[in-house]
Amino acid sequence: MGGSSQQQQQQQIDVSRMCGVGLMTTDHYDDLPNFIQQAEEAGHEFVVIPISHPTFRRVLNENNSVETQAHEAWKERPMFNIKDLVIKSAEWSSRVVGLLPNWIQLESSNSDIKLCSEIALKQEIDWACHIGLPGVLFPTLPKKGSLKNTARVIQRLLKSMTITQLMVQVPLTYKENIQGNLPWKRWNQLRALCNTEYQHRLSVALEITPELPSDELLLNMWIAEPVKAVIVRGETFVPNAKGYPVLPKPHQRFLQKLMDKLKPDFIVTVPNTPLHEKANPSSYCEYIHYLNRHLPLQTEEEQFATGYHDYLQAPLQPLMDNLENQTYEVFEKDPVKYQQYEKAVYKALLDRVEHGSDYVTTIMVVGAGRGPLVDRCLQAAEKSERKVFIYALEKNPNAFVTLQNKKTQQWGDRVELVFADMRQWNPPKQCDILVSELLGSFGDNELSPECLDGAQKFIKEDGISIPASYTSYISPLASSRIFGNINLYKDIKHFETPYVVLFQQVCELAAPQSLWSFKHPNDALSEKQKKGQHINTNLHNVRHAHVEFKQMKHDMIMHGLAGYFECELYGDVTLSILPSTHSPNMFSWFPIFFPLQKPVQVLKDSTVSVDFWRLTDESKIWFEWSVSVENEEGDMISTSTIHNANGRSSYVGL
Repeated sequence: MGGSSQQQQQQQIDVSRMCGVGLMTTDHYDDLPNFIQQAEEAGHEFVVIPISHPTFRRVLNENNSVETQAHEAWKERPMFNIKDLVIKSAEWSSRVVGLLPNWIQLESSNSDIKLCSEIALKQEIDWACHIGLPGVLFPTLPKKGSLKNTARVIQRLLKSMTITQLMVQVPLTYKENIQGNLPWKRWNQLRALCNTEYQHRLSVALEITPELPSDELLLNMWIAEPVKAVIVRGETFVPNAKGYPVLPKPHQRFLQKLMDKLKPDFIVTVPNTPLHEKANPSSYCEYIHYLNRHLPLQTEEEQFATGYHDYLQAPLQPLMDNLENQTYEVFEKDPVKYQQYEKAVYKALLDRVEHGSDYVTTIMVVGAGRGPLVDRCLQAAEKSERKVFIYALEKNPNAFVTLQNKKTQQWGDRVELVFADMRQWNPPKQCDILVSELLGSFGDNELSPECLDGAQKFIKEDGISIPASYTSYISPLASSRIFGNINLYKDIKHFETPYVVLFQQVCELAAPQSLWSFKHPNDALSEKQKKGQHINTNLHNVRHAHVEFKQMKHDMIMHGLAGYFECELYGDVTLSILPSTHSPNMFSWFPIFFPLQKPVQVLKDSTVSVDFWRLTDESKIWFEWSVSVENEEGDMISTSTIHNANGRSSYVGL
């Protein structure tokens, strides 16, 4: 029964994660409906086929032959004749991707060929857009020379494209990657030359070759690119022991990663000459579907995150805004966070009070919300067999109603409710343990330091704060999807605003490094409080950090910074969203993303330097950030502006 249930769960998950598989041919078909029907009967969802008929000659030869001159009239004609086309109408457009001629030479040294290529390309794309093809495949970019004229022509065409995607074929060639990541460089050069306003209409058709790069980063870089299609030619398959076509293990792993992260369409070809003993026209398509059906099962965290991937969310403003009931409800479903809090309180009670003692430990839960931390503190007390009395402090009047209900129905006299801002309340007594859940995706970005500064007077001199400390981390990140989503706003403000994002189509260019930490109780404040000094500024919470990511492994592009935090609740009980130490199955926090106004080019062996500030005035705190790239000699190659100067675009209100 267990195996059957797991299989059913796998089937359900695969339905929502399935990728389309199409059949590509360069042959012309005068009976397109029949070809589409045959392809569908073999299991393909769509076909990839030339838009125009190969008998339609258009491009001048260098010798300007008499035969070619006879076909020059096409340049003056604004439209196709019906006999010139393979895809003759919009009737089948939803099941067809157009294949552009592979003789397009926009960088030719021959001006006639260059001009004719441009006219021909425009003619083909105009027709594809007119009949509503979902996409067209542009021939592989030349390996050498300039791409400037190609970019100029493509940019001009992108402006008029709305539904149709222009997909550039990029072969993932192993030898070229060894020589310096050439396929990605050519794609990146083309993308950089095109206006960012239209880049969302330009994407990659990644062609998988028989030998993949062994460097995982060279593969992961494509996860951060707009890969809309993956081409797997029949020649890439190898026969298994029974003679059926399969893919080598490295190819399987990479394709399944693409399926899981990007959900692209796949395009297969059937070899003209049989290469695999047991292969039939359906075999290659069926194998891709087989890989798709056998993606790893999603964890509870991944199921919760469905629909949030790469979606931009503004961080919470806990002091300025009162959270809604639904927000509390979502966070309370986390199966890990509150378990860890309970464990931390449990261990603190064991360390603080001897077994059998009548001492009543005073716990203050500040920012109690709807009461999940109060529940966990009571459970920890019961488990540890220690007596506790709890103050539950909350400033949200709506959440306070829920607390009143819980006190009446569950907690009784064990809990006293306090409606107040923790920074302003004067408690009747000090507590042994202060418990809070004020952390944001960057640790301190939801003003935990400022809030707990105000609550520090609640704690006895030998008292405990849970959490005890937290550290912010940063790493350089590539994601054309996230950059494109921000760029749609067309203003600086959105590029100077941090976003909470569940990363999916991203590539981390280097391992995260720590920026700064906050510790509670704050020793510096404790000393001032002992001396009776009034704390009237927030300058002790200002931070600046400079970190360097040295010897970058490859030429890459950087779109922003990924932020994480690691937290010590008590002793060895921790919470973390840092990828290397992430608390398993915890989903209360997604990472935070700090954008760059302009993508920064990172060169192989260069150093990426990041300067980050946490700043404050009387009414707000804000972050500023800047990035620079230096070569091996330490000379600066490029630098970004300082983002969000003086909190002009984004801040958190005190």
